[in-house]
Amino acid sequence: MSKMNVSLKEPVFTTTYRVIYGDTDAAKVVYNANYLRYFEIGRTEMMRAWALPYSAIEEFGCVLPVTESYLRFKASAAYDDLITIATSLVEVTKLTCRFHYAITREESDGKSTLLVKGFTAHACINQEGKLTRFPAPVLEKIQAILNKGNAEEEIG
Repeated sequence: MSKMNVSLKEPVFTTTYRVIYGDTDAAKVVYNANYLRYFEIGRTEMMRAWALPYSAIEEFGCVLPVTESYLRFKASAAYDDLITIATSLVEVTKLTCRFHYAITREESDGKSTLLVKGFTAHACINQEGKLTRFPAPVLEKIQAILNKGNAEEEIG
């Protein structure tokens, strides 16, 4: 998979977020680093809905820090915009996982404007900060998301 290929893969989870004033910069648009926070919102809500919350993963003694990220900016969001964060899990190994994102804004004419697309890659580490395998119950839940997508592709 090309590192810069950030296409969403089924299943795609969506959630919405209303941009708050604190998210904006002096130009009154969303400050660029906040899009990584929006990626986290999408990823966290997807995991909570389809696998398990991050707090449950931490109970297994591991955390999933971001090891790599990429953002491609296409248009700006501003204060009070309602944005949609689309998230998909595209890859899981015994040690890592990768999520893709697309953030859009619906316009008054009903069309959707792509604001940002990108990805984050994560490693599973233990409490000492050492790379470790996903605990089996966590890996099963995360892989089930990919399996759900494969089943949908076969049906469609």
